[in-house]
Amino acid sequence: MSSVPITLDYSYLLPEVTPAMIAAWQPQVSLAHTQLHQGSGPGADFLGWLDPQAMMPAAQLAEIAAVAARLRDAADVMVVVGIGGSYLGARTVIEALAVPDAPQVWYAGHTLSADYTAALLKALEGKRFCINVVSKSGTTTEPAVAFRLLRDQLVRQVGAEAAKGLIVASTDPVGGALRKMAGQEGYTTFPIPGNVGGRYSVLTAVGLLPIAFAGVDIAALHAGAVDAAAACANDALETNPAYVYAVARNLLYRQDKNIELLAAFEPRLHYLSEWWKQLYGESEGKNNMGLFPASVEFTTDLHSMGQWIQQGRRDIFETFINIAGGLPVVTIPTDADNADGLNFLAGQSVDAVNRRAFQGTALAHRDGGVPSMTFTIPTLTAHPVGALLYAFEKACGLSGYLLGVNPFDQPGVESYKKNMFALMNKPGYEAQAVEVRAKVDARQGKQTVGF
Repeated sequence: MSSVPITLDYSYLLPEVTPAMIAAWQPQVSLAHTQLHQGSGPGADFLGWLDPQAMMPAAQLAEIAAVAARLRDAADVMVVVGIGGSYLGARTVIEALAVPDAPQVWYAGHTLSADYTAALLKALEGKRFCINVVSKSGTTTEPAVAFRLLRDQLVRQVGAEAAKGLIVASTDPVGGALRKMAGQEGYTTFPIPGNVGGRYSVLTAVGLLPIAFAGVDIAALHAGAVDAAAACANDALETNPAYVYAVARNLLYRQDKNIELLAAFEPRLHYLSEWWKQLYGESEGKNNMGLFPASVEFTTDLHSMGQWIQQGRRDIFETFINIAGGLPVVTIPTDADNADGLNFLAGQSVDAVNRRAFQGTALAHRDGGVPSMTFTIPTLTAHPVGALLYAFEKACGLSGYLLGVNPFDQPGVESYKKNMFALMNKPGYEAQAVEVRAKVDARQGKQTVGF
C-alpha cells in the first residue's frame, strides 16, 4: 500500500500469530479475493463499494458539495435521520474531522427514546435547521417516526413550501415509500446504490452529504478511499495490510480469541469504533460464528476496563488505531514547587505523553497475554481517514469469506422487527400478533425480584 499512508504493525501478535502462519493463508486469500472481485461469492449483489470511484462519480460528488453549500446558507443545523449505516459513517467522519465553527450536525431516528426525541425537538425550536433523511425504504420504524416528527416541526416553523427546500432524501433510486414521498413533495434526492449495503455506504451520498455540510473536504475523503482501493486491489499478503488484518483476526479466532477490542487513544475516534462494530458485527455474526467486536477508549478506559484487559479471560485481542502526527501541541509547564512530581514531563507535549501511554499499554497487554495489531495513519485528516475506512471495508469483505459467511447480508436483524411489528399491530402482522403476545405474556414478569 505504498500509495496510501496506512501501515499495519503486527509484531505484537507473536507468538500466537507468526508471519509464516499468515503467509500460509495465501491460497485462501487469493480465492476469497477472486470471489470479491469477480462477484462469484455470497452476497455478490452488494459489492458496489469495492470501486469507490465508480460508486461516486465526480459529477455526483460535485452535486453533493453544491447541495451541502446551499443548505449551509439556509440552516445552522442539519438533522441526519437514520439508523445503523445510515448515520454511523457520517458521524464517524464528522466527529473525527470536525471543522471549527462549522454548522452543526445532529442525529435522529437511531433511537426510540422518548426522552432523546423530546429533547431534540425542544432544542430545534427557533433554530434554522434542515433534514437529511436516510433510508432505502422509508418505512424503517425508528427513522420513519423521527422524520414524521421533524418534518411536522419544520413545517410549523418555516411553512410547508419553505420546508420542502430544507429536506433532502437519500433513498432508493427507483422505489420505496421515501422515494415516492420525495417525488410528491419535490425534495432534493440522492440515490443509495442498490448494490451497496448500509454498513458499507459511508462513501456514498448517505455519508458524504452530512459530512460536506459539516465542512469536511469530501473530495479528499473520497480520494483517500480511491487510493486505498487501488492499493488493496492485489491479493499479495506481503503488500496488503487490509488482508493481513483479515487473516490475523481469523487465525486468532481459531485460537479461541473470541473478542476483538478496537482501541484508540484519541476521543475523536469514538464513532469510528461504533461504525467498525456495526461493520464487523453485522457482517460476520452468523451461523453461531464470528468475533465479538467491542471497543475501548484509552487512556480513559485504562482506569475502568484496564484491569480486566490485563488480567481477565484470555479470549481477547486488540487492534489499535494510532495517529502518527499532526495533533495540537500542548506543552506541559514547569512548576517551581513540583508538588505533583511531574516536572520530569515539563517541556513535553501532551501528545508525546499520550504516545508513551500507548506504547506502555500495548507492551503491558502483550506481556499479559493479549496479542495486538496497530493501524497507523499519518494524520487525522480527510485523505487518510477515507483510506482507513475503505481498508476496514475491504478487510471485512475478505474476512467474512475466510470465515465462511456471507458478509453482506443481515438476516438476524429482522427477528426483533417482526416481533415489534406484531406487538404494535402493524397491518400485515395480524397472524403473528396472537402468537407473539402469548409468548411475551408467558415469560415477562413471571420471575421477578425487587425492593
